[in-house]
Amino acid sequence: MSLSGPSMGSGARTARRAFEFGRTYVVRPKGKHQATIVWLHGLGDNGSSWSQLLETLPLPNIKWICPTAPSQPITLFGGFPSTAWCDVSDLSEDANEDLEGLDASAAHVVSLLSTEPSDIKVGIGGFSMGAATSLYSATCFAQGKFGNGNPYPTNLSAVVGLSGWLPGSKTVTNKLEGDEATRRAASLPILLCHGRGDDVVRFKFGEKSAQKLSSSGFNDVTFKDYTALGHYTIPEEMDEVCAWLTSKLGLEGK
Repeated sequence: MSLSGPSMGSGARTARRAFEFGRTYVVRPKGKHQATIVWLHGLGDNGSSWSQLLETLPLPNIKWICPTAPSQPITLFGGFPSTAWCDVSDLSEDANEDLEGLDASAAHVVSLLSTEPSDIKVGIGGFSMGAATSLYSATCFAQGKFGNGNPYPTNLSAVVGLSGWLPGSKTVTNKLEGDEATRRAASLPILLCHGRGDDVVRFKFGEKSAQKLSSSGFNDVTFKDYTALGHYTIPEEMDEVCAWLTSKLGLEGK
């Protein structure tokens, strides 16, 4: 995931990009409000499609916030613009990371959660690139700061990633230094789901992401695989998400 892609001229690596986020869709809780989750869509999508699916889930205690990513030139598409949480040059663990884009998106999520009541548990989830951004947010929460060094102010209670990957996986262990970071990593529940038939974000990247998180001190990582699943979701997977969130967040279900 390239930092200096078509969106930046040569010699402009330090120039700050302007990120204009799109429309945010909100699904109100149908029962007692106990948790709020920001859900991040995949590359080229928007918040609307996922908000429609999330509204059908039997999770009456959750408020869902579904933002839309900025439209920006994507290196993977030869510079063609698309809605994306960060620039990507290659969907592999060896790709360069667009930390500026990831930080901007993670900060946008924090701003969306900043007005939630103090007694409400908050979490982040997403699909594909949205899952990657969610997992990046998890590492920021654990280390207490964004990649640019700014403090990460939100206390996360759950993170979900479907068909995604862990950005910065090679350096995540080095970031979790100190007792406080270790404690936060160990206490954060993370659910990762991936299809073995995924031909966009390969299954091995999802599996390696789960292994890397576990070996880096994230002690509450659940990894679920689905034999015939490609790069999309199915009811069986969403049932797993519902059961996991109900358990980890202590939801009453009414």
